[in-house]
Amino acid sequence: MSARLAGKGVALAAFGALVLTPDAMLMRLSGMEGVQMLAWRSTLMGSVLIAAWAVSRAGEWQSDLAALWTLGGLAIALCQGINGMLFTFGIAGSPATPVLLGVATVPVISALLAWLLMGEATGRATWLTIAVVLAGIALAVLGKAEAGAPWDAAALRGALYGLGVAVCLAISFVLIRKHATVPILPSVGLGALGAGALGIVLTGPSQMVGEASLWPIFVTGAVVLPVSFYCLSLASRHTAAANVSLLLLLETVLGPLWVWLGIGEAPTPMMLGGGVIVVAALAVYLMRARVTEGRRKRSASAPPLP
Repeated sequence: MSARLAGKGVALAAFGALVLTPDAMLMRLSGMEGVQMLAWRSTLMGSVLIAAWAVSRAGEWQSDLAALWTLGGLAIALCQGINGMLFTFGIAGSPATPVLLGVATVPVISALLAWLLMGEATGRATWLTIAVVLAGIALAVLGKAEAGAPWDAAALRGALYGLGVAVCLAISFVLIRKHATVPILPSVGLGALGAGALGIVLTGPSQMVGEASLWPIFVTGAVVLPVSFYCLSLASRHTAAANVSLLLLLETVLGPLWVWLGIGEAPTPMMLGGGVIVVAALAVYLMRARVTEGRRKRSASAPPLP
């Protein structure tokens, strides 16, 4: 993989992660229940992605569908669908703290899967960054304990939801990188539509609106989720899955800040401290990667020694 493509992957992952950060705030603003939220978010996301694919790949549908209807393509769609369901149910029915802590394990699971399935080496710098980032995430999400948040059955359920999300995301990123011929837009869109259909069945057409506010869920379902997940999925083809996962952790840190601005729920000092640790670790990691890429470019372009 060239340094240029790796840099493109990091940039795409960073953009996708930043676009995703207001998702939790928009979910909270909608006031929807879990299955109702799943029906709207996933159906909107899947519809936008499928429409974008149909327009951008006109004339190439047959080859794309042939690649999609393979074991790899269907596995990617399944992972995306399950991921959407678990995250929605986790946020809607459990404390956010254990859910986010579970999701924060994505880098470790991604690195292990990339190593096991693809033989992709993960350097010491990446492992060290993962350790520091996870420590910061733990401090940030457990910071709610300052407010006396209890650890009960709901919290345990939230942690399991978060771990399930992490596993699905990690597998999805690795599979997208491994099966390069599978088109991203229809595979992710198909998974989202499947999850949305399940949400509609469980909710019932007559209960799709109720007293909820529709504009936040339209913004996240039609804009935030399609743009972010397309960028994150495409990034996984240009850079290591562990790198994509590291940048995805920005949502865990910046998401509470959006909630603070949107509905006035202020983060605790421990949460802010954990956010500082995560952002600093990511900044050091990315700057180091940039310096390393620059050295490789100079080394490759240098004339051979006589």
